[in-house]
Amino acid sequence: MGKAATDAKLAEERSLVLSRHGVSRETVEKLDAYVELLRTWQSRINLISPSTIPEIWTRHLEDGLWLSHLARASTRWVDLGSGAGFPGLVLAIALHGREGAEVHLVESNTKKAAFLRAVIRELSLPAEVHAERIEDCGEALAGAQAVSARALAPLNDLFGLVAPHIGPETALWFPKGRNHEEEIAEASAHWRFDMVKHSSQIEDGSVVLEIRRLTALAGA
Repeated sequence: MGKAATDAKLAEERSLVLSRHGVSRETVEKLDAYVELLRTWQSRINLISPSTIPEIWTRHLEDGLWLSHLARASTRWVDLGSGAGFPGLVLAIALHGREGAEVHLVESNTKKAAFLRAVIRELSLPAEVHAERIEDCGEALAGAQAVSARALAPLNDLFGLVAPHIGPETALWFPKGRNHEEEIAEASAHWRFDMVKHSSQIEDGSVVLEIRRLTALAGA
């Protein structure tokens, strides 16, 4: 797809997403700036699949906007495996200006971590990058009200990563695709947890899982 076609598709998708989410003018301006920074850096490092660039708004940004609505009471976040900043940077943009807002982005890839820091600096976001492994971010996880992870690992593996560090009331927010029932079944064999399934606007059959009171089953 050429630049003109890409720009047209981006504009179409932007209008669609913004029509579904009531966000402030300042938030829109920061989202636009984020998209431009992503496209600029994408020419140097592979942040997202090139084929999804025309669909940045629906494929990548919208999850974070929907998450910021579902978990609007939470201001202290840890986003695991942030990659190009989805949903972590979108959450930071949505939280900009909120008292006590802080988003910790965990990304071990140094080039992607550099991109995240550049966006945070350019947009003056309430966020911090941890360029290290999730297992080494226990302090950040312990202080989180909410933890997010998108397209990182199966549910059972995610639980194993966060369980040693979070409290019973820490909310886990995991966008999942059509195969989420299989992941839930596997995790249920090893963990006890309270769960709410929220619909997702990304694709038919996808959900956002809200998990609380996670504990390991004895002998699992």
